Amino acid sequence: MVIPVPSNKGRFKIRIGIKANIPFNMGIKAFDATRPNTHYFRRKVPFNKPNDFREIVIPMPISPETLSVALFDKHRVDDRAFKIESFKIEKMSPSEVWASKDMHDFIEFAQDFSKKAGYVDTGFYHSKDYQFLFHYLPQITGQFGETLITPARTNRVTGRHQISQDLFKQFTIPIRIFILLHERQHFTIPTREEIPADLGALKLYLDMGYPTIEAVYAATKVFRLHPETIGAKQVERTKVIIDFINNYKREKHIKRKVA
Repeated sequence: MVIPVPSNKGRFKIRIGIKANIPFNMGIKAFDATRPNTHYFRRKVPFNKPNDFREIVIPMPISPETLSVALFDKHRVDDRAFKIESFKIEKMSPSEVWASKDMHDFIEFAQDFSKKAGYVDTGFYHSKDYQFLFHYLPQITGQFGETLITPARTNRVTGRHQISQDLFKQFTIPIRIFILLHERQHFTIPTREEIPADLGALKLYLDMGYPTIEAVYAATKVFRLHPETIGAKQVERTKVIIDFINNYKREKHIKRKVA
């Protein structure tokens, strides 16, 4: 089942009520059907028993002209396993990002590039004022020509960013944005450490209203592509991100109650 949404590049939430007829695994994708490799949301949702009901909320801080939302049984070709009880488009509060003008400019550039990274050619991409430069490469390589597993890296002196097309094409747009924000923190703070860059990026990312689980995916996606690299540092990094997200949600809930 594919539902078109006239999104008009707007900012909104999609709230979907789904009831299971039988146990199954649902796939949900929100994407731009006019462009390849352009997913705004991608998730697997398990329904463990008949009559299970789940309400799925898809935050859309950015969107294309027309969004397509696909709902499907991951193991069957028909839609008999589920019923859509409700499908609503809701307003999304404006983002409240406290940052320098340079960072706001970078966010705008990073979001624009992330939307088109799935289909544009490799090469150099710069912002309108030439303030920021992305070098989009087939893969990122080391000094001996070996392919590196990092999706992006930053020159902490010049602020220029290298990005792997091979990896970015696989990621959703929110994951791409988080990675680019993370890389910019390496230059802005500056730091070589991953966790301070993660947390600096995460605050901006969450303030913009992007889905929280995508930030966790951003930190772990590359680990899963190369499980031999997983160790104590990667586990700790993921734990810190999850703790930060949970604290952010608690603080936001408290503020809403006080207001």
